[in-house]
Amino acid sequence: MWGVSVGCVTPRIPCRECGVCNPSNTPSSIGVCLCLQDFPQDPRAEPGPGAAMTPPRIQTWTSPSDPKLDVCIPFLGKYRRPVSGRCCQTCTPRSWDGFYPEDLEALGFRDASRLTEADTRFRGWLVRRVCGFLAAWEWNIPAESPGELLERVCSSRRVQDAASSPEPGSRGDEGSQRRWKEQICQILGEIQAPLSPLLLRLCHWLLPKLLTRVFLGVRLHLGQLEMVLRAARTPEVPLVFLCSHQSPVDGPLLSFLLLSQGIGLPRVAVSAGTSPRLRSLLQRLGGIFLPSGVVPTWSERGEGLPGAVLDAYVQEVLRSRQPLVLFLEEPSAFVRLADPARRWLLRLLRALRDGAVPDVLLVPVGIAYDVAPGRVEQDGAPPGPLGLGSCLRAAFQALCCWHRGCAQVDFSQPFSLREFVDSNLVGPILTGNRPEQLLLPTILGRRPLDVGNVGTPGPTLGTEEEILVMALGLHALSDSRACSAVTAVGITAALLLHRHQEVVLLPRLMWDFSKLLEQLLLRGRAVCFLGQLRALLGHSLCLLQPPLRPPRAALGPPPASARARLGRLAGGVRHHLAGEAVGACAIRALLLEMLPVLAPPSSLPRIVLSRDELLHKILELLQLLPPTLLGLQPCRPPDCHSLDILDKLILGGLLEEEEAEGECLGCDVAPRRFGRGQSLGFFTDDSDSDSEHGVPKQCYKLREPQGFPGFLLFLCRLLSPVLQSYGRAVQFLERPLWPQPEAAYVEALLEFLAEDEDGYPDRSLALSSLQSFKDMGVLEELQTPTGPALQLSQPFQSASNREKLAAFIQQFTQL
Repeated sequence: MWGVSVGCVTPRIPCRECGVCNPSNTPSSIGVCLCLQDFPQDPRAEPGPGAAMTPPRIQTWTSPSDPKLDVCIPFLGKYRRPVSGRCCQTCTPRSWDGFYPEDLEALGFRDASRLTEADTRFRGWLVRRVCGFLAAWEWNIPAESPGELLERVCSSRRVQDAASSPEPGSRGDEGSQRRWKEQICQILGEIQAPLSPLLLRLCHWLLPKLLTRVFLGVRLHLGQLEMVLRAARTPEVPLVFLCSHQSPVDGPLLSFLLLSQGIGLPRVAVSAGTSPRLRSLLQRLGGIFLPSGVVPTWSERGEGLPGAVLDAYVQEVLRSRQPLVLFLEEPSAFVRLADPARRWLLRLLRALRDGAVPDVLLVPVGIAYDVAPGRVEQDGAPPGPLGLGSCLRAAFQALCCWHRGCAQVDFSQPFSLREFVDSNLVGPILTGNRPEQLLLPTILGRRPLDVGNVGTPGPTLGTEEEILVMALGLHALSDSRACSAVTAVGITAALLLHRHQEVVLLPRLMWDFSKLLEQLLLRGRAVCFLGQLRALLGHSLCLLQPPLRPPRAALGPPPASARARLGRLAGGVRHHLAGEAVGACAIRALLLEMLPVLAPPSSLPRIVLSRDELLHKILELLQLLPPTLLGLQPCRPPDCHSLDILDKLILGGLLEEEEAEGECLGCDVAPRRFGRGQSLGFFTDDSDSDSEHGVPKQCYKLREPQGFPGFLLFLCRLLSPVLQSYGRAVQFLERPLWPQPEAAYVEALLEFLAEDEDGYPDRSLALSSLQSFKDMGVLEELQTPTGPALQLSQPFQSASNREKLAAFIQQFTQL
């Protein structure tokens, strides 16, 4: 098990002398100091001859209660604090300049969970004691008439067509009209309920009190808030918030933030796994649900009356300009577009197509928690049905929790749905060649792929409407993940899981924490913490300690559940460094073709990597892993991503262009898999033509980033949970009896992953491997009398082909 030798960890001491991060000379909300200037020096470094001429890089403050010095990571000197969240300039170029304040980065943060007298119209000492009550009673809650909503829904053309057609015996008499009106009223009651202003004000008065007991603070960037407020003032254009989903607290938290910050009371889409009492309560608070009669079909006629009523209701919500909150994924299955999200996105596209609104502004939202409250962490099991009693028990447990984390909500730049639909750059990529056509022949060694075949239409994914929904959902999911901030617990978990798998001293962990933070800041990644380094790391270890170090547990290999939990907590770091991690794994695969054992030999600096071979290795891995898992935008083809990854490796200091020819070891001494004019992707690389005219190919040599030795190995290990899960999934293919239902396959795979001492039984990774295998043609769906089932495809019924697939994945794995 991991261990951290801390000796004596000093308590969290607010920085009072730092005028950069605390100009008011008051303690910060979480008791730590945050400013960003120079980072601490390497504790292993020895002073050299020029040490006396080097200006000091460590800024320290002395605590009166402890003589030890605490190292601070300043934010305003060497680096500006990054603020992420720009829209895609490729898909929505006109939205790029819209609603974005020029001084966004300088506006700072606020703690949205703590209401002050500035949130009310009144001032005074008495107001400061009841400001939460006064603010909740001043918020504007729209009044609605259920009768008017029912009449507008009944007058919809689609509802009338669906209501008049289904039963052959109905001839439009008064009795049949009364019956279908009752059915519409019943379906509308399943979707929503009239709002209760008194209950809303009461719950939003109590919610900040609960948030302050659960979190140290809920951070909200004022520049991002101003951006959303500008978009909300656009006439006749509603706002739709597309959010990542990590915890059951996400819905109430976003509802409170949007209402308290003056954006409006939103309608929040809630999953169906709730009890009837909780469902009724959430509907009175603004929650909306999919009706039970909506069948999973993409045909308007096939959805029947429930689908028509849902379409009409969403159009009425958009016309009234009420904010709408949609969650794109399930908490138990990250980076995977959920089926309910597709249904809601389909309604948005239909409302825009039918002209119900001129346009819709979409706002991706990222929520970052140190530790997500209410998250099921054991073996990645899906959460059970939520009830009123379980919510009360969870709230009571949160109130009794001593270790509180931080939370941050980030709003990305709003972009136009109409502009996205008109450009539709993701659809052609989704309908192009699948990995079954691009990657499978390379794995099996059948034939090299021809460049001319790439880009031809592949197997259809469904109707044009379905492809557009998938494109919008994947792009919004990528944007919401990209704007999420990195947590201190995530950085600590990544270091413990991928860099220090044994006992580590606290100074070494502090040094690596600061260097990994520097790498993230250099790449413009936002962070959601502030504090003195020692206190910040100590607090992160406290949040990680209970699952990692149970009572009377001896040091040794950690259990699979602890590794899976650390892998999920480190997912934010993996997401933001996934591009470089893919490049590092490709470099490792090339080195394996040369070196018998992957180790840092003395000749490693003399090894030269061919640009062409490196790009092909990167593209192979990009074809294996889904883009949402790597945080890549789906509007760009894989070859563009591979070129971007290569540029990131060069800018990050991991690769250096080799200009002069000298004594070196070339990476392309092994037999090449790709002939002249043949490629795995869409490359227009002219390196082969250059070699014909005597011009040497472009090559690179390996480098180590200054101050962070072993960063390349750390990047390789970032993808180890994913690649090891994929490798174990290949071994699992020979165990089940085929055909097998998909749900049974996933549960059996999770049990198989938990059996491995080094495994990661994570549901998201299991579902990701399943999707990749289906796209590659390893698994195929069959229609059986009991429903769809999975069947092992004909090529992979052979043990030798399964071994080839395992060897292909193994070359990228860092053990």
